[in-house]
Amino acid sequence: MFKTMKQLFTSTNKDLRHRIYFTLVSLLIFILGISIRVPGTEDLSSNLGFLELLNTMGGGALRNFSIFALGVMPYITASIIVQLLQMDIIPYFAELSKQGPTGRQKINQITRYIGIAFAFIEGYAFAFSFIGKSGDPMEYLYIATVLTAGTAFLLWLGDQITQKGVGNGISLIIMAGIIATLPQMFVTAFQNLVTFDTVQITTFGIVKFILFVIVYFAIVIGMIFVQESERRIPIQYANKSTATFGKAGQSFMPIKINTAGVVPVIFASSLISIPGILAKVLNNETFSMIVSKYLSYTTPIGFIIYVLLIFLFAYFYTFIQLKPEEFSKNLQDNGGYIPGVRPGGDTKKYVSRVLSRLTVLGALFLVIIAGIPIIFSNFTSLPTTVSIGGTGLLIVVGVALETYKQLEGSLLARGYKRSYRRK
Repeated sequence: MFKTMKQLFTSTNKDLRHRIYFTLVSLLIFILGISIRVPGTEDLSSNLGFLELLNTMGGGALRNFSIFALGVMPYITASIIVQLLQMDIIPYFAELSKQGPTGRQKINQITRYIGIAFAFIEGYAFAFSFIGKSGDPMEYLYIATVLTAGTAFLLWLGDQITQKGVGNGISLIIMAGIIATLPQMFVTAFQNLVTFDTVQITTFGIVKFILFVIVYFAIVIGMIFVQESERRIPIQYANKSTATFGKAGQSFMPIKINTAGVVPVIFASSLISIPGILAKVLNNETFSMIVSKYLSYTTPIGFIIYVLLIFLFAYFYTFIQLKPEEFSKNLQDNGGYIPGVRPGGDTKKYVSRVLSRLTVLGALFLVIIAGIPIIFSNFTSLPTTVSIGGTGLLIVVGVALETYKQLEGSLLARGYKRSYRRK
């Protein structure tokens, strides 16, 4: 890591540094936008309940009722729907998914349009639920338009980061929102654990706060370890000899334990927040009670539904990313095979079996990380804004690792190009 940082500050990587500066400035614009409240509205002082996760991912934008209150979650919801439609549900989307880069570009464009439509619907719903029936339709329309414009601007900003900066723009915006809430979380933890009347309790509180920080960073290290763990499937090609190249030259297919990354948790969180949004809109006491008792992930039934959704999306996204049938076909077309496994159908079954077993471990890891803050809040007296582990931290770790790898890959490619030019 230190070597990578050192390479960044060499004169030959000036353009890459500019991309990093562009990314940081763009994220700073997002952080500043969180504090800009929608004109004519006030902060939401009430408990957000099941919408707290949405508020955390937006860096507290929902509680501030800022212009970025919706964040990029409408786009995430649209992505879920579009990916489901690609599974031969609608032939048009299935055909687009098979058209390579051109099809993906068209799908991304459609996803953004659907995301903007969802943003307007959610914006109108939030305006109606948080302002109440005292407002008039034009006021609701005005607030919905401002919130939709905020989401549209974030999508544009994310695209600019992806094209002119470093990393995936949408993911970095979500990560920046979560990181923005971390300083306040540690301050709140310090105030609750350390600030007491007597010196003896204060000393014990300092020890508890230190333990809190140690456990927090231990979980981060554990997340990095699991995110980087992989299963390597050996691959042999008919025109290559293992004896010629030696064991070090043997090809293999790496499959991560958590292939789906943080996507299943984001998808599950998005879906489980929909009933909460509806409850705010309908303002029906019976429906709100049902949501708070059975559809909130802080309740036993809601947590079970949350776990099942994580497992479902983990399998769904893993098999979309790594399609065993396509892998088997491409491997056979290139004259490759897995030692001890027949090409064709047997290879497909073998890869599917390996993926299924790894996905169970990956989904279990996601469930543990997502469940730690819920268990932590039930067994401690700390407020809900203070948590250990959780979805937000997993997103931060996953996005940070992906961005670092992209940065490292860019430096490595530049090094190869300079070596080639010398020759």
